Amino acid sequence: MQNHNSFRRRSWFAKFRDAFRGVKKGVVGQNSFAVHFFIATLVIAAAGALQISNPVEWCVLLMCITIVLTAEMFNSALESLAPAITDQKHPNIRSALDVGSAAVLFAAVGSVVIGAIVFGNRLGMLLEWW
Repeated sequence: MQNHNSFRRRSWFAKFRDAFRGVKKGVVGQNSFAVHFFIATLVIAAAGALQISNPVEWCVLLMCITIVLTAEMFNSALESLAPAITDQKHPNIRSALDVGSAAVLFAAVGSVVIGAIVFGNRLGMLLEWW
């Protein structure tokens, strides 16, 4: 039977502190996150330059950014956890890392397609193609 003290409730302050520590580790320790964050900044700048004012379009773009950054954080968590489990090569760990990378790839490719639709439509409107 497990000790009930191991399930002690943490304060909201402690939960947020831990979450922000996780953000820092994800952002500082991973160059892939920096690339995705840079591209997210470009997307926001492009949305401003293309005069996107529709709240739904903004929500879609911001949701895509959120999904890609979240997928990258989960992948970073897997990459940090794997060597803590074993320093030996193991096919299941390799598979888990590959699936984590694939999740980031799917999120990024899907976001590019969605961004192309949103930006293409806005560009067409600005250039009076339709």
